[in-house]
Parts: sequence; structure tokens; C-alpha cells
Amino acid sequence: MRVVVHGSELAAATAAAALCSVGHQVTWLPHADSPWQRLADADWLASEPGLKAQIAEGQASGQLTLVDEVADDVDADIHWLALSPEQREAAEQYVERGPGRQSTPLVIVNNSTFPVGQTEKLEALLGHAGQVAVALPDRIEEGRAWETFTRPAHWLLGSEDEWATQQIRELLRAFNRRHEVFQLMPRRAAELTKLAINGMLATRISFMNELAGLADSLGVDVEFVRQGMGADTRIGFEYLYPGCGFGGPSFSRDLMRLADVQHATGRESHLLEHVLDINEGKKETLFRKLWNHFHGELEGRTVGIWGAAFKPGTARIDHAPVLTLLEALWAQGVKTRVHDPAALHALSELYPDHPQLQPCTEDFYAACEGADALLMVTEWKCYWNPDWRRLLQAMKTPLILDGRNIYDPAYVASRGFVYRGIGRRADPA
Repeated sequence: MRVVVHGSELAAATAAAALCSVGHQVTWLPHADSPWQRLADADWLASEPGLKAQIAEGQASGQLTLVDEVADDVDADIHWLALSPEQREAAEQYVERGPGRQSTPLVIVNNSTFPVGQTEKLEALLGHAGQVAVALPDRIEEGRAWETFTRPAHWLLGSEDEWATQQIRELLRAFNRRHEVFQLMPRRAAELTKLAINGMLATRISFMNELAGLADSLGVDVEFVRQGMGADTRIGFEYLYPGCGFGGPSFSRDLMRLADVQHATGRESHLLEHVLDINEGKKETLFRKLWNHFHGELEGRTVGIWGAAFKPGTARIDHAPVLTLLEALWAQGVKTRVHDPAALHALSELYPDHPQLQPCTEDFYAACEGADALLMVTEWKCYWNPDWRRLLQAMKTPLILDGRNIYDPAYVASRGFVYRGIGRRADPA
């Protein structure tokens, strides 16, 4: 098929690379705010495993063409829109300017997180009955974008037109051979379902974070609670891990979008508001543990921080817990030494030459030299099994604040450290 992909999001880059890899002739038009010249140097694209190489391979084969504008006479079978939520007007202008003038049949794929009902509005801008818009909500996971697109667990396909449904099935047939991955539903249902999924996941995380706080107060190890809950088949283990807050460009935006949808219908979401409040408060939890340990005497101290990205596998720091944590620490006069395998460049761009921020580009132990505490924020695999002897020698105060509960409290304490996790704790014998 002839496919035009429009957008500069991770979803657009992944769709362009994946679709051309299975024989489709793809033209990729990045959004004007982030042209290819800028995207090519983006940390988040470079850190996404294999994606940049797949784009280069598509260009070399001639199956993928990057353009600054689409020709007026383009005759595409599919126009795939993967834009940010703030670019809804740009999506409408694009459809009016291009697909809306096309005289042959086509399908608009709305792969963007727009308000519920936007796919229908895009279809209304098209020229005749042979041109249809469908909703195919973005389900890409940062850090494994290629895998989640080419080996999907399921697609939410919002389509009420049989021909358009067949076109999308054909478009993605190469990624649908293991088992049936399409869940067919009306367009508005697909748009709302995508938001509802992330709302439910966030609710589970925030509930576990509330339980972790309660467990701390009661002197209970929250890991026993998590194991007991997860063993109940009605609940399961997914997204039951307490931590120091979630972030990311998509997850946070989807929650706010769902809250906006409810507000627009006159239905206030007290649950979602509480979920978001819990998450924002949890981003300060490591700061509060540090404050309590030193009885509020933080001025002039130094802490090492492992991890800045909002999750392992990405270079993004959008809404990342580390941002709230850093602001709280700096306000108390704490010096911060931060290591991250991918996100230091983004952090330095956000806080250029900040006097209390020292990015550590060498090995992660350098962040702990002379530190009064180590704060574990992002659970990159390289942090899971440190040299505890070397760490003990490097640190001024043997205090581990584990924001992701990746360490065994008893073992860490046996190595001479004071351990404080999220709902977990241990002290040296």
C-alpha cells in the first residue's frame, strides 16, 4: 500500500519504520515543529532500541521517503496521523489540505490521543463516501517501541466501515500472524478505551503507593502485602509495584486527557484527581525519607542519584519523578550528583549549568563519591547488582533510599547500609 505517515512522535517514527519494513511504500512527513533534521539528533530516538537503524534501512531500500511537505497530487491508500494531543488543529488542517482533496478512496488512521469523537470530525473533512477515518489508538511502549508495534498483544480498532476495517487488517497483516490481535469496536469506544486502560493502570499504581505509605506507618513490609494481593487471581501482579511516582509524556497526558473528557461531559472525576494527586505527592517521597533520616538538617549535604529518565529504556524526562525530587533537594541546599545511562543530556538541557547539579557521565559509582545518601530513582538494569563493598567505601553515609524497591532490604542491611524503600526498611545488625 501507499502510506503517508504524519507526525514527529515516537508512534510516527515507529509506524513509518515498521510499515516500510514489510513492503509498504511509506512517505513520512514529520510535523513542522520537529522536522527530521531535529528528530535525527533526538536522544529519545537514538535510545530506542533498533529504531533509528530501521529508519535508515527503510531509506536505503527506497521504501521510506522523508519529506518536508506532501505533494498536492499525492494518491495514498492510507494517511496515518500520529501527532501529539496539542496538534489536533494541525491534524484537521493536514486532512483539509491533502487527503480532503484526494479524489480516490483512502483511510485516515487516527493514531493520536485526541479528544473522544475527533476521528469522526476528521472524517467529516474528507471528500466523499469512499474516504473513511478509523481510530487506532497508540499503544507504543517507550523503550520497546519496535517490539510492541511489530509483535502487538492487541490493537484497539475503532471502525464502523467494513471496507476500512479490511484495509487496516491488510495494512497490518504482517504483524497479525501469530493470533488475532484486533479488537473491533466503534470509533468513540476505541478512543475512550485507550484512555481508560491507562487510567486503570495509574489507579493500581497509586493504590499500591498509598498502601506502601500505610505499611510504613504500621511497620509492615509492603512486599508481603503485594505478594498476597497478586496471588488473588481477581487482581494479579501487574502494576502492583509501589514506587516514587510515574511520569512520561504519554501516560501523564492520557490521564489528564481522560479527566478533561469527563469534565467536558459534566462528570467530575474525583478518583482520577486523587490518583494524580497521589502520584505527584509520591515524587517527593525520597526527599521526605532523606529529611526524616537527617532530622531536617540537609543544608550542604550531597546525595547521589541513580536514574533520571521516567522509565528504563528511554532518554526522556517528561514529568519524571526526578524533576520534583531535584527541586525539593535544591530548595534545602542539597548538592546532587546524577547518573543515568541515557537521560543526562536532557537533564542538562533543562537545567544548564545549575550550581547544585553535577551530571556524572562516567560510571555510576562516581555519583556516590562522598555522598550522604544514594537515591535510586530509575530502575535501569545496571543498578540492580552494584558492588556493595565499593559503594560502602565511596559513600560518606551508608544510606540507601530505594525508590523502586529493587533491592532486598535484609541483604543490603547485611552489607552495612541503612535501607529505606517504598513501604520497606531494614537497618544493619
